[in-house]
Amino acid sequence: MNKLSLRPIRQLYKSSLLRAAGTYGVFSTINSSIPFLLLPILTRYLSPSDYGIVAVFNILVTITIPFIGLNTNGAFSRAFFAHDRFETSTYTGTIVMFVLLNSLFVTFLIVVFRNSLEKIFSIPSNWLWLTGLIGLSISLIQIVLTAWRVRERPKAFGLFQISNTIADSSLAVLLVVVLGMSWQGRIVSRAIIAPIFAFLGIFILKRNKWLTFRWDTSCLCHALAFGIPLIPHSLAGIINTATDRLFIANMVGVADAGVYTVGYQIGAIINLLATAFNQAYSPWLFKKLNQNNGQIKRKIVRYTYVYFLLILFFAFLLGIVAPFILKYLLGKEFQGSAIYVIWIAVGSAFNGMYYMVVNYIFYAEKTYLLAIVTFTGAAINICMNYFLIKINGAIGAAQATTLVNLITFLFVWVLSARVYSMPWFDFKKTNRRQDKT
Repeated sequence: MNKLSLRPIRQLYKSSLLRAAGTYGVFSTINSSIPFLLLPILTRYLSPSDYGIVAVFNILVTITIPFIGLNTNGAFSRAFFAHDRFETSTYTGTIVMFVLLNSLFVTFLIVVFRNSLEKIFSIPSNWLWLTGLIGLSISLIQIVLTAWRVRERPKAFGLFQISNTIADSSLAVLLVVVLGMSWQGRIVSRAIIAPIFAFLGIFILKRNKWLTFRWDTSCLCHALAFGIPLIPHSLAGIINTATDRLFIANMVGVADAGVYTVGYQIGAIINLLATAFNQAYSPWLFKKLNQNNGQIKRKIVRYTYVYFLLILFFAFLLGIVAPFILKYLLGKEFQGSAIYVIWIAVGSAFNGMYYMVVNYIFYAEKTYLLAIVTFTGAAINICMNYFLIKINGAIGAAQATTLVNLITFLFVWVLSARVYSMPWFDFKKTNRRQDKT
């Protein structure tokens, strides 16, 4: 490898972006390792069927979040950099009040249709209203985390996340292991801890004067205009991550869905790291794009290609070492989860590559176009899951996840190149002084 080919790696190593991403990455690794460390406990105190019920309940919570929050946290991350158009604390207060009101409506619908939802998700109807409460709490927590992220406060971001996870995991162990509450204990722990941290986060924003409870219609209109077109996109993401377990639960069995979920958790470590990097990358990228400098854009493209290679390397590495680790980590009933890891890890790598190109669509505020592509990908995912599970069993779901994530990444890359011009195939040598950004 010659000196020229090593330059992007050296520049990336020295950049402020990598330092910020490293901070997010350390906290994300710690945060994701906590539920990972729970696996030896939960896989010995919960049966595969219990684990399957918890997995399906979490899917339902995930489905409620975009309908409660309407992606207003994403709108805020864009509005924060438009200082000439919005007053930040008022914008934050407006979306917080809206989310609170909207959650009442969504929870009401859940209660009204609880019997139908019970048949679809196999969750007792008297537990379903908790999905609204947890969905509201997570939506508020997302706003709090976004407020730290756009201000480039990775330490506060990470400490809040980790504290939330530790509290949730500790209570889960108490309820499941000590009190023997089975799958109910895992759900109750989320229903208690998530609202506590949502309230704590809003209190912190208020104390820092980052939030003013003042209703501003123009702020809400911007948030909804940005966020509502993303609902199909968000649902597509949910379909891509949840269809597999729902199909396995209905076509193979709830116990198999539980085993698959454990393998998915291991493979999705790659996705967690990619998300952590993107939390630092997107604010950095928006700042650089505001400069509209051709030299900086070429540098960003080089960083992106290096990132593609690295994330694929780590995905394959995880897939290779996982079978040797899991036989010591998991209970005997969950040993079969190792076969899913390589597929989910590679699929997560493609999802991480998608993050790197989708940010241009957010920057251009062309979210309605993104929704079309990703929702089409979700439709393909449903078809692939059905046919591959029918042919190959539960492993077909993991294969479908990998293929759909690859297709979605490629289509979104093409779309991002159309809505925002970047020198994807311009490899001209840039000036060293201009590279030091």
